[in-house]
Amino acid sequence: MEEALLRAVLFGTPLLLAGLGALLSERGGVVNLGVEGMMALSALVAFAVGLQAHPALGVLAGMGVGSLLGLFLGVFAVSLRANQFVAGLALAALGLGASGLLGKRYEGTPLPNPLPEGMLAMLALILALGLHLLLSRTRFGLYLRSVGENPKAADLFGVSVDGVRYLALALGGGMIGLAGAYLSLAYRPSWTDGMTAGLGWVAIALVILAAWQPLRAIFGAYLFGLLFFLQFRLQGSVPIPSEAFAAMPYLLVILVLALSGRARAPKALGQPFDRGR
Repeated sequence: MEEALLRAVLFGTPLLLAGLGALLSERGGVVNLGVEGMMALSALVAFAVGLQAHPALGVLAGMGVGSLLGLFLGVFAVSLRANQFVAGLALAALGLGASGLLGKRYEGTPLPNPLPEGMLAMLALILALGLHLLLSRTRFGLYLRSVGENPKAADLFGVSVDGVRYLALALGGGMIGLAGAYLSLAYRPSWTDGMTAGLGWVAIALVILAAWQPLRAIFGAYLFGLLFFLQFRLQGSVPIPSEAFAAMPYLLVILVLALSGRARAPKALGQPFDRGR
């Protein structure tokens, strides 16, 4: 039992970090479907820097790449007012393709001094609590929630809608980058193409499961983590095809999306803001 809980926490940590990053941007009204690609490219850069310099610098590099990719998404989703879903999917494809191409030289190379998983798992919990306080107790949190619910009203009160959304994308991208760094520097201290294995898409569903609340995201991430652990632990011990276990977390994702109508999303989610209208 203790082992299952421990592995649920450790495997749920990248989901929690990525989910918090997506949640932050979505509370500001910007849908981020590029999480998978952002995680992959951040994981590669974090590993490369960690291998050549130090894993702590790799963490910072991964977060930096995530923030830059978040701002890159903002250029299309915020400034150019492009379709946020299309822009996010394009970013996901770009991140996955670039990481696969640039990471070939690092395939099969282990990291000599990986970071402790527990330290980053604790950091993820602190960030979840911090994000909760940021959204509920600070002026920026009020601005962010206002922009996500009614950007026109926020603009009338002098709030820079584009500025708040850019900042949310940068901060959220940093958390997504930290999720990628966790994978390549702690959880599996190496680099392999496809190491995110769909976790970015699960993180997007986690945001819906958590009803856009950071504290609820903790329990949702650990639930997904437990399912992934059971997927590997029970294979071969019960007469059920391994494919059924592999599908367990994704079946839950489909269930979450099917029931998403019960969760109250920010009213302006996915809607570009045009001040002139």
